[in-house]
Amino acid sequence: MRCVGTLFAIGLVSAASAGEAPALAAQVKEGKLPPLVKRLPEKPEVITPLHSVGQYGGTLRNALRGNGDHNAILRVVGNQGLVRWNVEMTKIVPNIAERWTTNADSSEYTFYLRKGMRWSDGTPFTADDILFYTQDLMVNKEFITAPPSQFRVNDKPMQVEKIDDYTVRFRFAGPFVPFLENLAHPTGQQPVFYAKHYCSQFHPKYNPKIDELLKANNQRDWGALMRQKCGDIEVPTRWGNTARPTLDPWVIVEPYGGSASRVVLKRNPYFWQTDTKGNQLPYIDELRLQVISEVETIVLAAINGQLDLQFRHIGVIQNLPVLNENAAKGGYKVLQMEDASSNAAGLFLNQSTKNEKLRAMVRNKDFRVALSLATDRKEINETVFLGQSYPWQIGPKKGNRFYNAQLATQHTKLDVAAANALLDKLGLSKRDADGIRLYPQGGRVSIGAIVQVASTSYVDVLELLRKQWARVGVDLVIQGVERSLFYDRSNTNDYDMAIFVVGGGLDPQFDKTGVMVWSMESRQSLQWFKWAESGGKQGEEPSPSMKRRLQLNDQWKVAKSPAEADELLKQILQLAADEFEVIGTVATPKVPGIVSKRLVNVFDSMPWAWPYATPAGSLPQQYYFRR
Repeated sequence: MRCVGTLFAIGLVSAASAGEAPALAAQVKEGKLPPLVKRLPEKPEVITPLHSVGQYGGTLRNALRGNGDHNAILRVVGNQGLVRWNVEMTKIVPNIAERWTTNADSSEYTFYLRKGMRWSDGTPFTADDILFYTQDLMVNKEFITAPPSQFRVNDKPMQVEKIDDYTVRFRFAGPFVPFLENLAHPTGQQPVFYAKHYCSQFHPKYNPKIDELLKANNQRDWGALMRQKCGDIEVPTRWGNTARPTLDPWVIVEPYGGSASRVVLKRNPYFWQTDTKGNQLPYIDELRLQVISEVETIVLAAINGQLDLQFRHIGVIQNLPVLNENAAKGGYKVLQMEDASSNAAGLFLNQSTKNEKLRAMVRNKDFRVALSLATDRKEINETVFLGQSYPWQIGPKKGNRFYNAQLATQHTKLDVAAANALLDKLGLSKRDADGIRLYPQGGRVSIGAIVQVASTSYVDVLELLRKQWARVGVDLVIQGVERSLFYDRSNTNDYDMAIFVVGGGLDPQFDKTGVMVWSMESRQSLQWFKWAESGGKQGEEPSPSMKRRLQLNDQWKVAKSPAEADELLKQILQLAADEFEVIGTVATPKVPGIVSKRLVNVFDSMPWAWPYATPAGSLPQQYYFRR
């Protein structure tokens, strides 16, 4: 059996020796709260602060964009799963679970919970809460049509057994090495998300008068009511009910939703972590998140010193000059974080485009190589990305254990002569009066590129590409559309090429967008993806190389060891490198953000990644304000 302990603990701190925020101490004195020793688990997790033990107090100011930006709240509060990434995002460490063991083939995981841990309303957190999700919600088709993929193997949901109040065992229908990483992901915290004592009132199994609640709350069914009152992963209602108990460092007191102009969260008096001196976390009293509709207004608030911590919405390289220029006036420092994506503007040539003549070219590797050789990445970097990046194709970045030099750097050097020679060899030697190549059957070699008009950097890249590719006789037609139409056209196969960020720079195990058809973001051919998802009943049969990658990915999901899983993923990356379906421009530049100079224990560098839920992966509960 493999066993994992707590990374951050440098020795056990007893609850009896812990300190607490003055406001909570006052409530204890008034009899409104139990003493801290009764609010902490027997063995609270001990977090070593980055620089120094903190001071209690203060309000952290942040901004959300409009009423559909609920994940921005998660990125500050954090996702409290059974396990989490370490702060370097290099390995999985305990979180709500004190430790875990796995069996030899990674098909069984046993988690040992923290005895005495409590929800934010003071009710004990136990194995029954995990069983409520896994047995009453996850497999109930009235709540969800099918269990989430991160909890299934061989299309069979995990089985969860309660060993005792603080021990649970998860069993799968086969090996499942990625399970721990899935649990650490923001979308993997469901097993510990629903407080049974509160949420069971919205379930017909536990409440025979559920119809009365449905009528009172104007809901059509109990599943909708459950999501309204208890939320779910990645839905706004998660932050809309002040009565919902949580395990988070801060709890909602002014909810998100409707016409709210701000969201306010205050410290959880039952939070289960302490620092190395025994002081209960978090240090900061309150989070105040302003709801602002325009990105430009968020940037303005940041440079005027009205925000203490802001990465989301201002984190594009084009904002770097104005952020640097106003740092002294705004009382902040500028951070630059490594983007987890691999390419800032990937070119997804549609292998299933409806244009038959173009489709024949797109499916020819020499055509794709010619376009890559005709691309002046130095000009794109200097003009669009302020010289802050470098030529890159797709795939993991240097230093990542999955780095593949071929996938990252092949065909990135500008070579117009070689590009012309390849296109001539393909039978495209004839040109019209404008210098655009003609198909042997007639008609211009023209590529329509869909792009979201709001993504100005993508539009700028395409404007440069239009001129660059014209030099080798390929016509690029820029088709700017609104966001919704971009997705509509993608989903209906109404495009020749799409430009979008390519994932998998730091986390290829989570984001295979550019190397295989694995999601609706895989625009190298959504028809191939539909074929794979439907078992061949819909879409279009992929190329032999892509079919092989799909097979390898199925094997990766059920690998018996981390080493085997890594080897399978490396094979997928190599096949993608050999096939060269997606053309990269430049690597994602670092993501800028601002941090108040008064805010302590914030890392100078951290990954900008959804699995890390930046900055939550750096544990904002250990941030504090210098007085």
